[in-house]
Amino acid sequence: MMDLNSPFFDRIRVRPRAERVEVKSEPAHSPCERAGCRAAGEFRAPKGRGREGEFWRFCLDHVREYNQTYNYFAGMADEAVYAYQRDASTGHRPTWTMGVNPAAQKRGAEYPAYEQGADAEDLLGMFGPGRARRARPAPQPERRRLSLMERRAYETLDMPEHAPAAEVKARYKTLVKRLHPDANGGDRSSEDKLRGIIQAYNTLRSAGLG
Repeated sequence: MMDLNSPFFDRIRVRPRAERVEVKSEPAHSPCERAGCRAAGEFRAPKGRGREGEFWRFCLDHVREYNQTYNYFAGMADEAVYAYQRDASTGHRPTWTMGVNPAAQKRGAEYPAYEQGADAEDLLGMFGPGRARRARPAPQPERRRLSLMERRAYETLDMPEHAPAAEVKARYKTLVKRLHPDANGGDRSSEDKLRGIIQAYNTLRSAGLG
């Protein structure tokens, strides 16, 4: 218990009320950045290509409106879009064709007989006199893992994953002929589905799958 008669008690000072710093609470959300809107900007929306990591702040109604018209690829040439989609399937990291990366080339130089599938000489006599050890069979190339965009493209075309490119192309042509307005007496009700088919095929083609 504090001794009220202690000299240390007399040294305690409290800042006068007028000198106390008033801490103002920050609003939970900044206001919506749509001109004329006073609602809270609770939702983020990307500012677009070249400004990655920057976001607008909108209310629910205006973020929905913004998302309906947002297109990251707006203004890009078709070839640039294809290249971006192709690189996105590998996380924009460099890749090599199976068996030609630096590690595989080094292994082939050190063990040419095994890499080429030829017989190797039994130098230690482990397999009996005059017998040669059969080289290990060349490993079968593994199918790379498909990206989410590529799997959805196969679903849109109603094709099994990793279907041959020739079959994917034939399926695409069949669907385009079936859904095109010219094949339906000018009926344009299937245009949205047709656009989805075209986009799906372009995704697979840019990845070398169609």
